[in-house]
Amino acid sequence: MSAPTAKATRPARRSGGGLVARAGMALFVIYFLLPFWWLLVAATKDNDGLFGSDPLWFGDLHLIGNLRLLFTQDGGLYLRWLGNSTLYALTSGIGATIIAALAGYAFAKLRFPGRNALFALLLGLIMVPATALVLPTYLLMAEAGLIDSVWAVILPSLLNPFGVYLLRVYVHDSVPDEMIEAARIDGAGEFRVFLSVALPAMRPALVTVLLFSMVASWNNFFLPLVMISDQNLYPLTVGLRSWYLSATIGNGGPALFNVIVIGSLVAIVPLIAAFLLLQRYWRGGLTIGALK
Repeated sequence: MSAPTAKATRPARRSGGGLVARAGMALFVIYFLLPFWWLLVAATKDNDGLFGSDPLWFGDLHLIGNLRLLFTQDGGLYLRWLGNSTLYALTSGIGATIIAALAGYAFAKLRFPGRNALFALLLGLIMVPATALVLPTYLLMAEAGLIDSVWAVILPSLLNPFGVYLLRVYVHDSVPDEMIEAARIDGAGEFRVFLSVALPAMRPALVTVLLFSMVASWNNFFLPLVMISDQNLYPLTVGLRSWYLSATIGNGGPALFNVIVIGSLVAIVPLIAAFLLLQRYWRGGLTIGALK
């Protein structure tokens, strides 16, 4: 009699554990979505509503007015910042992905002196916080005369050690050595082998590195803050900060808090669009990795 009783209690325990897991996941979802919900609600309010109404629910709707203020403030300066962020993100993301693809393929499939030492150095660079490299990078850019230019932001962002590591691992597992040797026997040069054999197989991983690089560049704050003093070259992160500083008490600037909030909401729309457009490639890459 004891054995059936034990068997009968097992499903109940499993279902109880499943409920606890689902409840925990629901709490985490709420935790991660709550800031976005606050931003969405706050973007519909004017300055009085931001400080005088329920922070997590809608009041009087001023979304259209806030958008109009956003795109007309300081002669439409937000649009220039939006264009700068797009330039930095696209150029840095594509450039960093190309460099990571070439370096990852070389580390995975080529044999050259010092390969292991260089790869160990690469792993060490992953551990170094990006902010710790900003001041040395500033000194290098100052020597090159590139301070206060777009290149001061783009060139340091082209280096993505984690992207190189990710592509090295992916190429090592996803591109068979036999295919590469067959292409070489057919007379293809090393660069032709990379383009014709390795690159098509790397597409899912390339999309992942591209997304990570673009998001990192889009959200980059400290590097452009140090490198750029011309507000016409600011990205959105630094530009919105300048408006915040002008709006704080004691600086004598206009109250721009509603403009800053709606600007923050608009700033994340391109990132959401990029993930939605590229998710099928990214999901395909995750599936391929799981199957392997």
